[in-house]
Order: sequence, then structure tokens, then C-alpha cells
Amino acid sequence: MWWLARPQDVHRIEDRVSFVYVERCHVDRDENAVVIINRERTVRLPAAMVAVLMIGPGTRVTHAAINLLANSGTAVSWVGEQGVRMYASGLGATRSAGLLTRQAYLVSHPKERLAVARRMYAMRFPGEDVTSASMQQLRGREGMRIKRLYKQQSARTGVPWSGRAYVPGQPNERGDDVNRVLSLSHGCLYAICHAVITGLGLSPGLGFVHTGNALSFVMDIADLYKGQYTIPIAFDLTAQHLTTERDVRTACRDQIATGHFMAQIVKDIIALLTAGTTVDLQPDDVNVLWDEHSGPVPGGTNWAELLAAEISADTIFGITGPELHPSPAL
Repeated sequence: MWWLARPQDVHRIEDRVSFVYVERCHVDRDENAVVIINRERTVRLPAAMVAVLMIGPGTRVTHAAINLLANSGTAVSWVGEQGVRMYASGLGATRSAGLLTRQAYLVSHPKERLAVARRMYAMRFPGEDVTSASMQQLRGREGMRIKRLYKQQSARTGVPWSGRAYVPGQPNERGDDVNRVLSLSHGCLYAICHAVITGLGLSPGLGFVHTGNALSFVMDIADLYKGQYTIPIAFDLTAQHLTTERDVRTACRDQIATGHFMAQIVKDIIALLTAGTTVDLQPDDVNVLWDEHSGPVPGGTNWAELLAAEISADTIFGITGPELHPSPAL
């Protein structure tokens, strides 16, 4: 059971395969492996080695398989022709709330939140000083960078570009081929970032640049990598007339696998949240209770014994019970 597992029993999120896609299969469990069955073959998949299991059309999955995936910290995404989204997640590969507590502290204090946002923008402007820039200035510079990047990719691939057009959550609803492929590739990137965030025990909704959305932090992190990964992929695929959801998903998977992307996301998130401090990601004992005076105290302890030591002969206990009303006469 997960509550008996030690942190080292679950593979770190950075060491996992980014995602596995299945369709028209039966997904079941055999001991600690997920079994994928179709008419041609049976494949055993170690659950703790996968960050996201993407379940495509025509797939059946058992309760036992979902139970194993959740306890292994593996995210589950039901996907179709409309793109890639992550719809469920496990308990995460870490049993610690250290990073989550740090994230909540940073988001709740404007000065610290601004510092994290600046670090995020600094990753997109290497060699430039953004330590005194306001959020308005940073948004303006980011907008110029993205527009310039689109034009550069258009010139490189020969794909015409007339501007970004999309409907949130509906990648095939609007725009030309390159816009639809951009939406699909970004959706794949969001799923991967979402899986890493939940795998680290963080909240997807506590964003620093984005706010007010249940996936604000996912969008924060994904924006760091669009210029390096999904935007070039989208223009390359469109130039080759490979614009189906499968084309996009396969290209993103190959690029992520060869670029050691999972480990990079983990490294960047931890650096963003722990700059100038130390956070214990895997403490020896995570069963502790909060105390306003002495800090964390051990859980699993009968603290009534401590109270009993404070009881003296002068201590008076009053015990009251419910009021008794006479029964009505028969």
C-alpha cells in the first residue's frame, strides 16, 4: 500500500518515460505491472516507470489498473481526436509536502511571487537583466519574443504565418493547419508538465504568472519550453503536411525522449521554487503535526499522555450528557 511505501520505492518523476499512448486495447493489472492487451499481443508495462498513460479511443481500463497507476504516481489522460489533455493523476512520486508548502508561501507573498515570475522570464531572456522589470514590462517583452519566434520559424520552414488563432480546449476549431498543430502540440506539452507538477507533489493551480485557473502553474511551466520544443515541431510538421493528432503526438514524444525533457522540467521547477533556500523533498518521516510554538511534532503519538502529566489533584473535570426527557405516558 502507498502509505507503507518509502519514497525510494517509487521511481523519481525525472527518470520516467514521458508518456505511453494506447488505443483499442484492454488495460488491466498483473501484480505491479499494467497489462495492455489487444488482438495481436500482450504488453506488460511497469507502472512506476511511466509519467503519463494516455488512453485513446476504443480502450477499456479496469479498476485494478487505475488503482495501481494512482498508487505509482502515474498520471492518466483520456485523449481523443481533439488533442491531448491530462484528466487524472495519481498520488505523485513524492510523499513530501515540502515543495508544495514552499509554492504556497511564494504565491501568497507578492514580493516573493514577483521574484519567481522574474526568474521564469529570465529563463527566456538569457544574458538579460530582468531583476527590476515590472510584470507589465516582462509581458511586453515576452509578446515581442513570441512574435519574432513565429516569424523566424515561418521563414525557416516556408509555412505562411498570419497570426495565432485558436479556441481554448478545442484545437481543431479555428485557424489554419499550423495553428491547429500548434494547439495540439501545446496540449501535449501541458499534459507532460501537468504530470511532472503533480509527480513532485505541487499544486497545478498555484501559478506565478498565470492566475485564477486550476492549471495556472501548468501554463507557467509549459510557457518556458514552447519556443524550444512545440513551436518548431508545429512548423516542421506543417511543412511536411503531417497535421493529424497522431502525427503531432508521435513527434512530441520523440523530441521529448531525445531531449531528456522530463529531467529538465524537474530541475527547472525545483530551481525556480528553491532559489536561495533549501527544501527537503524526501524527509525521513512525513507523518508530522503542526504546532504554533515548537514547529512540527511527530504524528502517530498519543498526546493524551502528555496531558495526563499535567493533571493534578486540583483539576476538575465536568462531564455533561444529553438532556433526558420523560417518556410520554402510554
